[in-house]
Amino acid sequence: MADTQFMRLALRLARRGYGRTSPNPMVGAVLVKRGQIIGRGWHRKAGGPHAEIEALQDAQERGHNPRGATLYVTLEPCCTHGRTPPCTRAILAAGIRRVVVGALDPNPRHAGRGLRVLQRAGVEVTWWSQAADTLPTGARGQSSHQKIARDCTRLNEAFNHWIVRHTPFVTVKAAMTLDGKIATASGESKWITGETARAYGMRLRQGSDAILVGINTILQDDPSLTVRRSMAGRSIRRPASNGGPPRLRRIILDSMARTPLTASVVTDDLARLTTIVVGRRAPQSRVAALAKRVNVLVAPLARSATRNRPTIDLPWLLKRLGAERVTSLLVEGGGEVNAAFLLGGYAQRVAFFYAPKILGGREARKAVAGAGAQRLADLMQLRDMEWRRLGKDLLLLARIKPE
Repeated sequence: MADTQFMRLALRLARRGYGRTSPNPMVGAVLVKRGQIIGRGWHRKAGGPHAEIEALQDAQERGHNPRGATLYVTLEPCCTHGRTPPCTRAILAAGIRRVVVGALDPNPRHAGRGLRVLQRAGVEVTWWSQAADTLPTGARGQSSHQKIARDCTRLNEAFNHWIVRHTPFVTVKAAMTLDGKIATASGESKWITGETARAYGMRLRQGSDAILVGINTILQDDPSLTVRRSMAGRSIRRPASNGGPPRLRRIILDSMARTPLTASVVTDDLARLTTIVVGRRAPQSRVAALAKRVNVLVAPLARSATRNRPTIDLPWLLKRLGAERVTSLLVEGGGEVNAAFLLGGYAQRVAFFYAPKILGGREARKAVAGAGAQRLADLMQLRDMEWRRLGKDLLLLARIKPE
């Protein structure tokens, strides 16, 4: 019970880094000696001290000697040099007796190495996540240790995906009526869902490295694509990595460079965070004009899986964004962009907000358009579904089941 209590606290501490640590994971740590907490820490921002170091420093500032203590940490301590020295060295130097770990390092080159370094030096190591990965959420017989281990892994699913596959973890977000419509035939969409749901949508942006929309969204709505400071009475300003302005990148799919030079994403104070992805057939004069104000990325074209015309090559784009350390991508496109990511197999999660409303209409705009599945056997399957009540609205968070 004590182990469970302390690891839950470490998880709560880790979540304080939400939206601040990318491209590093969120990590929390708790130091315990003779049943008493003597130090707490979490990874606050990329390039800063890791959670284990923060906890050791906290103990020392409080006048506690960590020698002989137990360290609870949500992620395996690093054993290699990065921006900071390896945490295993500091753990050994402090004389920690026991280390309890919630999840292994997802990098195949490093997984388990930190634990072996500690074990070889005589530190008792407990790792909870071995059995948890084989059990579905809510499985009968799942222990509290296994549930916490699952939470430790899920906490950094975007980082885990990026570090293994080198592409962003993609979430497709849409707010719709119960019949799956995101706008009227004329494009009116504000607001389908209520303030509480929209505030949660801002929180999803807060935890993402980049947000992506298509050119039709820019032409129809002229969105700012930022994290608004306050919604529904909550302060949810996007944290900055170094105390500066928000760093949420804005990606626009615009194969023919049709983005107006007057668009908000081109003219506002955060234009440096805007990247317009154009195709090689885009008019050079338009590309040159945009490049004077924002970042322009010329991408190869590919035959669309949802429309019978060339579109931006999404696998190429995702690899490019991954190389630029974008670990998580939030897609907030219209029906065609959403379909391109979902039906093309490029998304890992959906965040669908449902308002208790029915719009109807053959021409009303769908949350997921495209050609769709031609057979029931080809339907996209979801897993690990989680429903939340947000005011009068419902939110479905679910992972996409691999084929």
